[in-house]
Amino acid sequence: MARTPETSVGRIPIVGVQPSLEEGRWPARAVVGEAVPITATIFREGHDSEGATVVITKPDGRHERLPMPLDDWGNSRYRAAYVPKHEGAHSFRVEAWSDPFSTWLHAAEVKIHAGVDVQLMLDEGVLVLTRALHQVRHTPARKALLEKAIASLQDGSLDPEARLAPASSPEMRAAMTSAPLRDDVSSSREYPLVVQRERALVSAWYEIFPRSEGARLNKRTGQWHSGTFTTAAKRLPAIADMGFDVVYLTPIHPIGVTHRKGRNNSLKAEPGDPGSPYAIGGVEGGHDAVHPDLGTMRGFRAFVKAARSVGLEVALDIALQCSPDHPWVEEHPEWFTQRLDGTIAYAENPPKKYQDIYPLNFDNDPEGIYHAIKDMLEVWIDAGVTLFRVDNPHTKPLTFWERLLGEIAQEHPDVIFLAEAFTRPAMMHTLAKIGFHQSYTYFTWRQNAEEMGEYLEEVSGDSSFYMRPNFWPTTHDILTPDMQHGGPALWRMRAALAATGSPSYGIYTGYELVENVPRPGVEEQIDNEKYEFKPRDWSDADRYGIASLLRSLNEARRKHPALRRLRGLRVHPTTNPEILCFSRHVPAAESPTGKADTVVVVASFDPHHVQSGVVTLDMPALGLADDARLVVDDVVGGATYTWSRDFYVRLDPAVSLVHVAAVRP
Repeated sequence: MARTPETSVGRIPIVGVQPSLEEGRWPARAVVGEAVPITATIFREGHDSEGATVVITKPDGRHERLPMPLDDWGNSRYRAAYVPKHEGAHSFRVEAWSDPFSTWLHAAEVKIHAGVDVQLMLDEGVLVLTRALHQVRHTPARKALLEKAIASLQDGSLDPEARLAPASSPEMRAAMTSAPLRDDVSSSREYPLVVQRERALVSAWYEIFPRSEGARLNKRTGQWHSGTFTTAAKRLPAIADMGFDVVYLTPIHPIGVTHRKGRNNSLKAEPGDPGSPYAIGGVEGGHDAVHPDLGTMRGFRAFVKAARSVGLEVALDIALQCSPDHPWVEEHPEWFTQRLDGTIAYAENPPKKYQDIYPLNFDNDPEGIYHAIKDMLEVWIDAGVTLFRVDNPHTKPLTFWERLLGEIAQEHPDVIFLAEAFTRPAMMHTLAKIGFHQSYTYFTWRQNAEEMGEYLEEVSGDSSFYMRPNFWPTTHDILTPDMQHGGPALWRMRAALAATGSPSYGIYTGYELVENVPRPGVEEQIDNEKYEFKPRDWSDADRYGIASLLRSLNEARRKHPALRRLRGLRVHPTTNPEILCFSRHVPAAESPTGKADTVVVVASFDPHHVQSGVVTLDMPALGLADDARLVVDDVVGGATYTWSRDFYVRLDPAVSLVHVAAVRP
């Protein structure tokens, strides 16, 4: 029995089952092909042996049982790895049981070797194995193995050690592990697990402002002509050629004119200033409309089709806010916060003020707002959008998101949501738990080796079962001090860290050109693209070697399973505090290729001076003996090195600040 109303544990106690989000309040998450480590603490009274099994319930209701070997004897921890093959709602439970075979075999090996109770041990073995033969379903090979072991235990012509040998062989141990004899079976509760498509975990995003792609200035009139979906589509082959799989568009909707911001967020817009695409809504329509300068909905669908033709999915920015000219302001003034003077409150994040944006008030007519937003998302899903980058989701109620994301997941399981929430960890983590597939992170602000190492371990640890990080070195809103002053060498290094530190990462267009001049007083680019057209000269796009680096990194990500998984990261010590070393390792049993895969990354955080030091690898974490030699191929520099547990590195900004070293099998 698992437990009775009078007890809180079963006959064999099972505690600490993982992965579990608040004891099953929300499902843990995985993607197809991603190994899910399932662990539990299992123990019992006395000295008899116990065993454990994981029972997986698949979306079609069928069950799969996995042996759960003892992983840590001292802490009584058992572990199994489940590799899902299908999307959908799964669940799992852990079953623990008394193991009569292992209990007998341990006693028999000790006593027969010591000459104590020899015949009794042999007779008890016959009894245990006969039970196993008749009570457990076996393959013909296992059945023959058991019959041979029973016959040997009964063969008085052999010495005791020889009689015991077939029953204690590795083959018999394996057979009794795969099809165990189980007494006093106890069960944990059922824990939910949602399996999604791989893109939910693994993605390489490239962000563009569609209006800038193909924008041109009429030198005679001084007026700008906006880029369109047609001109933006011309950029798609180059994005795909660098190896990206998602093209992310900032908002493409009509932009309001009331309180429109000018260049660099000035309060006064000059004639021809296009305004911020985040000030959504005008006479032409709202969130479900296309800015007429970009084209039509038909043109947008053609853009989506062109993206798919080169292997790109389209992500769209969703900003749930309105300009004063949005149709909702007139049709539903109750959806906004009314001030005492009768005006609608605009957005503020002191000292920043956004006079051109009205936030929605989700406490006013929550049902009306909910259905309007869901209907809007359906418009874009129908147009071919498969991913959404959600602007500031932490400023909206979690109840709204949990309901919306749940319904979208039911109706459109392929659709993925990325949370742009730079906020308190509790909010970021709970947004992930309630349904966001990916999340922006603090990666951008981890600017030295120690902080970055700690952060990589954090995001690949316990939270990896629900919060999938998406690393961005810069965005259209963020240009950190190190990126302002580090120059091309640092930009290359940070791109490599983003691409290898997380299975999902993103690049804001223009990164290849090292656009590192800040707007005075803030951490963002001068002449910010949010407020103006910003066409770029791509004729020399690889002047700093970043475009070719991104191509190499994305090729490595496709080739190496270790770079497509979040867990399996280990930070290794170095003798230089400016140098970070971490590895990503997938053991053969958890790799989709059936082969172990390892990538070692070594990076210097000093873009101005040569740094050197000794790295000491945790070889067991890589599945290697301490005296093993590693032959590695550097994805960045193209060189091949032979490393041992302790190896020397020298990182020169004039050459490269980073090694991305793929370990040869």
